[in-house]
Amino acid sequence: MSDTVVTPTSGGTLGAGAGAHAQRAATRAVIIGAVVLALALRVFLLTRPGQLLGVTEYDDGPYFGSALRLLQGIMPYRDFVFVQPPGITLLMVPAALLAKLTGTAWGMATGRILTMLASVAAVALVGLLVRHRGVLATLIACGIVATYPASVTASHTVLVEPWLVLFCLIGAVAVFDGDRLAASRMRLAWGGVAFGFGGAVEAWAIMPVLAVTALALATSAAAPGLWPRVRRAAVYAGGVAAGFLAPVLPFAALSPHGFYQSLIVAQVGPRAQPQRVGLWNRFHSLLGVTGVHLQGTAPVLLAAIAVVVLAIGAPVLVWALTRRLPPQLETFALATTILVTAMFLWPDQYHYHFAAFLAPFLALAVALPTARLADVLLATRALRHETWLHWFIPGLAGLVIAGFAVLGLNAETNPGAGIYAQMTPGATAAVQQIQRLVPPGACMLTDQESWLIITNRFSSDVPGCSPMVDTLGTDLALSGGLRPGTGAGNDPEVAAVWRSAFSHAQFVWLTYQNAKRVPWTPSIHAYFSKSFVIILRDGRGDILYRRAAAR
Repeated sequence: MSDTVVTPTSGGTLGAGAGAHAQRAATRAVIIGAVVLALALRVFLLTRPGQLLGVTEYDDGPYFGSALRLLQGIMPYRDFVFVQPPGITLLMVPAALLAKLTGTAWGMATGRILTMLASVAAVALVGLLVRHRGVLATLIACGIVATYPASVTASHTVLVEPWLVLFCLIGAVAVFDGDRLAASRMRLAWGGVAFGFGGAVEAWAIMPVLAVTALALATSAAAPGLWPRVRRAAVYAGGVAAGFLAPVLPFAALSPHGFYQSLIVAQVGPRAQPQRVGLWNRFHSLLGVTGVHLQGTAPVLLAAIAVVVLAIGAPVLVWALTRRLPPQLETFALATTILVTAMFLWPDQYHYHFAAFLAPFLALAVALPTARLADVLLATRALRHETWLHWFIPGLAGLVIAGFAVLGLNAETNPGAGIYAQMTPGATAAVQQIQRLVPPGACMLTDQESWLIITNRFSSDVPGCSPMVDTLGTDLALSGGLRPGTGAGNDPEVAAVWRSAFSHAQFVWLTYQNAKRVPWTPSIHAYFSKSFVIILRDGRGDILYRRAAAR
């Protein structure tokens, strides 16, 4: 492996005679422009009808609800099942504190805004990571992260991917000094802390952590001997451990068994009769061509070929021309891209927002070798004086990125074409009717917690009211990986939790998807039918029940 740094030529991609000051100014302008573009796309998405104060996801209910429960003194893993590490819970605590003043609906809205800003900040961090490589690398990397469909859509509510990306990029900016790993142990340690906290948000952070660890152990000019490399890797690994264990250990110590059930059994354990998402759908999402509406597999194949050519073909060609291996930053980007892609292709489960974690590494893997190849070609005798090419290449890249932004907007503004669910007029009216029919402080049970948060009916004054925030996660964790459709209700622990929840509930809001989350055994169904009456239906098939008066 080589630490050779290929810097822009005297002309770079700005034109012959452009000095270092002009290069820096243009790079800053590119970063600012990409941040503004990213902010505009995400604000547009968040301000569409029903998005800021509506119900559009399942996962944001448990994520934000866990922070609300924590402030009530009800602990994740010990008192209720929570299938993510505690990082997202801690990150949502400020918004949950605000909810004490504004109500849980505006608390959730604040969490959504913060998540959107975290997604925007990732664009700036990618720019800081690659700015030393010139305008073209910065334009491609920032542009991809700003417009990548999964990055945009994952920022519309409280999801873990934008926060995971944010902390991994903070770690990368800290541990890399230009194209090389930083010589400073302090930077390696603090970068490790950032990566470690990213792992406390979502365990996927292990992929870039492994890539950086391998680079730290590799022979380089900065650390030619074995022990200097081992010490460097140890410092970094110590930071990772501290960043992960500090937020995780207190929760795990309170309930080791509950922690294991929530994170291992429910998340990574085997599941009965799994439904696997097809590879073509995954490739379509991972390659960022969800806004390209072509027939068949053409967009997927074209995008895959383009990525392989740019990420792998460009370094090979540069090596053939210069006999220089890729620098460490490029190696990190390509290795992490491969690891994350393999991680997303292997398991049965896959959701559209997963791909947001791939975005920054894919952007770096494409941008860095492409810019290095452009620099090498523009420095050749044949092209050195072709001034128009120095401007044309970044301009072409900018047009391509603008095209992807337009395609993404078009996909989200077409009815039924959006990646995530949108609030219907009937559902919006149901929020107001729930607030009218259910008094504050009542014990209300639902299969989708985000409804209680948006209607400001999350908190209850009724003793024994169920603290569940994730109904499906509870089924999976307590039954050893079973869903309602595969027999979760036959597990005694699952049945006991749901019997207790229904016995204390005064109101029950069941969505049209409740059969996927509620284990309707004959005994639970019989109790529910006898104990509750319908008082409201919305246009989607969601139903509000009230406990029947005692006879």
